[in-house]
Amino acid sequence: MNHTTPEAVGLDPAMLTYQLFELWNSKDLQTLHLVALQGFSKLSEPLEALLTILENCPGKQKGRSQTLGHRVLIEFQTWFEANPQVNLSSLSEQEAAVLQQRALALLTDTHPSFVDSLINIYELSSLDTAILQGHIVWLHSIKCYKEAAALCIKFKLQNNLNMEEMCVPLILQDKITLAESFVTGYSDLEKQLVTLLDSWCHPNFRAEEINKRFPHLPQSKLSTAQIQPKILTKHIFRLVEKFKIDQVLCPNALHKRRLDSLRFLMYKRFVEKSMTDENWTDHVQYVVADDLELQIQLVEMLVKYCSLRKASQWSLRYNIPRYRLPFGVWETQQSLPPHLQQICLSDSAQTEEWVPSPSHCQRFYQVPLIKDKVHFVNSPEALQRCRGLMLKEGSIVGVDMEWQPTFGCMSTQKVALIQLAVFEEVFLLDLCASRFCQHPETVIFIRDLFSQKSILKLAYGMAGDIKCLLATWPELLEEPLKMEEMLDLLSIHQKIQRGKVNQTQNGTKEVMVGQDCAEKGLSLMVQQILGRPLDKTEQMSNWEKRPLRISQIRYAVADAYCLLDVYTVLSSNPASFGLPADLRSLTASQSETSKDKKQKEKQDKQAKKEECQGDKRASPPRPDTEKGALGGEKPSEDSPPLPPQQLRVVCDNMLQGLGRYLRCLGVDVVMLENTDDHRVAAKLAQAEGRVILTCGQPFQSLRSQVGEGRCLSLDCSEKARDQAVRVLRHFNVQPTPSDIFSRCQACNSDQYVAVPREDMIKMLKQKGYLQDQDNADQTPEKSHPQEEEENLCDIVTPAVTPELPRYALQCRWAPLSGLDPDSLTFPGRAPVQLHTVPPALLLKIPLFYVCTRCGKVFWEGSHFDRVLSMFQEVLHITEENTESAAMPMMAAQHN
Repeated sequence: MNHTTPEAVGLDPAMLTYQLFELWNSKDLQTLHLVALQGFSKLSEPLEALLTILENCPGKQKGRSQTLGHRVLIEFQTWFEANPQVNLSSLSEQEAAVLQQRALALLTDTHPSFVDSLINIYELSSLDTAILQGHIVWLHSIKCYKEAAALCIKFKLQNNLNMEEMCVPLILQDKITLAESFVTGYSDLEKQLVTLLDSWCHPNFRAEEINKRFPHLPQSKLSTAQIQPKILTKHIFRLVEKFKIDQVLCPNALHKRRLDSLRFLMYKRFVEKSMTDENWTDHVQYVVADDLELQIQLVEMLVKYCSLRKASQWSLRYNIPRYRLPFGVWETQQSLPPHLQQICLSDSAQTEEWVPSPSHCQRFYQVPLIKDKVHFVNSPEALQRCRGLMLKEGSIVGVDMEWQPTFGCMSTQKVALIQLAVFEEVFLLDLCASRFCQHPETVIFIRDLFSQKSILKLAYGMAGDIKCLLATWPELLEEPLKMEEMLDLLSIHQKIQRGKVNQTQNGTKEVMVGQDCAEKGLSLMVQQILGRPLDKTEQMSNWEKRPLRISQIRYAVADAYCLLDVYTVLSSNPASFGLPADLRSLTASQSETSKDKKQKEKQDKQAKKEECQGDKRASPPRPDTEKGALGGEKPSEDSPPLPPQQLRVVCDNMLQGLGRYLRCLGVDVVMLENTDDHRVAAKLAQAEGRVILTCGQPFQSLRSQVGEGRCLSLDCSEKARDQAVRVLRHFNVQPTPSDIFSRCQACNSDQYVAVPREDMIKMLKQKGYLQDQDNADQTPEKSHPQEEEENLCDIVTPAVTPELPRYALQCRWAPLSGLDPDSLTFPGRAPVQLHTVPPALLLKIPLFYVCTRCGKVFWEGSHFDRVLSMFQEVLHITEENTESAAMPMMAAQHN
């Protein structure tokens, strides 16, 4: 039959359906358009005929726009708008009601344009609310949960239906965004949803309770992974911020966030030892607040991490009942003298000296200013002098900001302090002074400073500062802040780092400064350019507490003033750092590159869309590359297996168990903290060339940020061990026994130092963890009297270098001479974690291994055999490493 002539179309809807079907299969869309428009005109009852055609269209596909039924509806909508005389009012009330019921039955398709067209053509919004509600309930009863919710939103019937009945199936099917849309705009429903999610965060909540309450839900299609407290807490606080809901309505989520924050603080203070006691005390009081359960948790953690005395002092401070105290705390309370029963919360702001100790000056970058050159600005009057100096034409201003670390307890962070540095002077704008912060002159000054083209503003990673600035002054959103002559040194730092990496790849042996250093970010740049890093001790201090300590002020001043010194060095000889003569052009060119990249991504997306709509042509072959897993692409089956060192990944905070297993097998793994947003993974992947491993909802967002092949989604319901096997096979990575424990399980470093038993004993004695008399009978070989008097300096230059284990082939071994003999710290300032070494082990273990980055101590144990057994199916074991595999490997101590 010839389909090219519209005259061939008859008035029978079945015949028109057949004609359109044939044209659709032949992809003759132009003729289909003509046939459809003319065919609709020849139908005696177009509205009824359209329903007949749609009901009989073959190949129905929910939610897909590229179907014959959807195309027919689009063509009819065009014809319908050109023929306004065709409408339901021309039919009897009964006939119109029948057509509306038939149209309503077709609304199981979830494509918005399909639904909207049917609602418009058949005036479904005019139907009685009871009829619409009944249809939605029917869809829900046949388990079309998504379709039922979408229609409910279309007809604005949310208040007529039970929120839990509608939203629980959506949440369990990983469609929480649809549940969120369901309640949006209805204040009571918004609060109900947040309260529901929060109830699932209660420690005593069990997923079985949902099964009992909703027995009709198909368990095979639902995932309880979506109701894990960690995932739920993120959703709750996001919704609290979006809906402007009081956090009082989510006590369980708030308690969990605060408990996670408390654990983080304990780790930073007593394990990593990177937080001062003053900062730790400030934050603990903020996190614990008046929550009795958290106060008890704090005391229990102090017993574990610190001492009974400190636990007793905090228990007295919070007046915790005796029956809730851990064992030994009450007895310690009774033995404390009166002057020790109070926690020392004295303010050291007045006792500190502006000039730090000589050792501090030698170790860290110092600002060349006396205290009188640092000005605290907390009033409109004080702002006038600052304004006069900052807004001078041709000025160069270092800009930095500080805000209160919230550890995830709050979603928005407001700036507490703005540091503005010019040569010879620094001004600290105190935004905690409410009258000053909200004064119109303050906001005007900020606008003028950032918009002045004649003033160069220096910053490092300004995006985060601007975000907090907008949270502080919402009016900056209403009238956007103009940014002129901003030079973000972060982009310049990245350029310097890439240049050094390229040199290494080209064959030179130059090692990038800070490659294995504890420093990062601005501190690393200052170390590379000026020779000494920044002292970041006060970085996580309480910036809202007044008065600020001298050490806080020194830190704040240094963070802003160092930008001036770095810029001076870079601009004096940019070529030596691989930079162009005009540093400002680098930021501009990178901005253009970013725009080009976005444009290219848009074009690629459009090309893919066109490919889906038209002929599916074979995609061009990808260039053969040696990067393999480094590039994020899945290697072909024919490619040789990769060693684990070539796979660099970042695991989101839902896959920490997976991250630990991969790191255990030698993979370079960065794991997000519990309080990190998933967008941090994208930043790490982009900056360090890593592949993102994630699961659940963040996958689509992350994949769009890092590109195809650089983000792998995993099943949260799988065990971490099975996830690890899946990742290794996906990237064709084949570890060997010598890769096991080649990386530190705590910090991911692959460099250790070997410490013989005798030297470990001396270290323990030096730090008071081992008394001479306690160990006199335990030491395998008693030392001579003169040897017992040796200083630890004798340790770092041993006469005989201990033989390294044969199975640690993938580790990098540092000399013991790199350990500072007095402080027992490595060059990156990490102390040896001697408190984790049980004295009883000294009789059994001849050689200890210490991570040079974090100081964690390892020794040979049985854990290696367990790992070897767990991953037999993916390990490559040969005759050469069989002997090594049979030997015990480094096993982390049990804390």
